Amino acid sequence: MLGVSTNTQFYNEIPKIDEKKSFTKEESAKVREKTDAFESLIIKMLLDNSMKDDKNLFSSQKDPGDKIYKSMYRDELSKASAGSFGFSDMLYNYLADGR
Repeated sequence: MLGVSTNTQFYNEIPKIDEKKSFTKEESAKVREKTDAFESLIIKMLLDNSMKDDKNLFSSQKDPGDKIYKSMYRDELSKASAGSFGFSDMLYNYLADGR
């Protein structure tokens, strides 16, 4: 799970907004990347809570690495879904407005 330092790192890497000018293409791409990463984090947290069960995902036997496989699966699923739930767009638009 991401720690506080990683969350602070996301915030620090988002370009600061000057209300008198809009994003450059490079800044826009960086902000979009960070908002997608934030949405991915939200989706991962939702998946972690919603997929808590005792069923094995990849095999019928109790595998010592089963928890790791499930976590990796949810992580990749959240990354693939990022940008399609609307959180990223909403955050990007908020940052682009300079509020």
